[in-house]
Amino acid sequence: MSSSKPSASERIAPISGAYAKIRLLVIDDDRKLCRLIKDYLEPMGYAVESAHTGPEGLERAANEPFQAIILDVMLPGMDGFEVLKQLRRTSDVPVLMLTARGEEADRIVGLEIGADDYLPKTFSTRELLARLRAVTRRTARAAALGEAGDEPEIVVGALRVNPGSRVAVLGDQPLVLTPVEFDLLESLARARGRVKSREQLLDEITQRNYDVYDRSIDVHISSLRKKLGDDPKVPRFIKTVRSAGYLLINPDLEPG
Repeated sequence: MSSSKPSASERIAPISGAYAKIRLLVIDDDRKLCRLIKDYLEPMGYAVESAHTGPEGLERAANEPFQAIILDVMLPGMDGFEVLKQLRRTSDVPVLMLTARGEEADRIVGLEIGADDYLPKTFSTRELLARLRAVTRRTARAAALGEAGDEPEIVVGALRVNPGSRVAVLGDQPLVLTPVEFDLLESLARARGRVKSREQLLDEITQRNYDVYDRSIDVHISSLRKKLGDDPKVPRFIKTVRSAGYLLINPDLEPG
């Protein structure tokens, strides 16, 4: 991470309104990096705290009300993957993982066990802020929905998706989804019967540009399918459209 301040053309306005004072936990044994993140993000409206071992980070993340977590893969005492696995048993707090080398294997493992997004440790401050805003924007949206009243459920056959409560139910069984999985399901449900490209989904869910080598959406879709009990070869819910993207099958449009 660069410690230099962004130029005037790169500066991003501080957070305001529903995003103000987001409580952020950085779990990383690199104390200098933690300080750089704190110094950069606190003027932008974040309240930044740090933990420097896996067990300490897990204890704080599990017992304190953070709105987002930055989690390093390589940690003393317990690695970031194990911290995330245990955390996901009880929490859907947005998690942005840091990988020292940005290796694809680390990214895929992190996404499969519930990370919302990832960054290599060579990230710029601007990129960090953009990714954080993307993974935490659902917090502001949920607050806005609470003030305005719940949106109606989206019903697609036996599947019901409630945007306000962020609960998805299949039949009478609630689905245990990560934040990104819910966002993907909601996006596909709103567009039921219509194809969403990987580029569209990546932009909507993570608000970043599509890279042909970026398979994060595919990893999240694969996990979502498992939780829906869906077979990609004979899909009941999520269909892959070759060279186009994905769609949530609308049973009302299927031949009888």
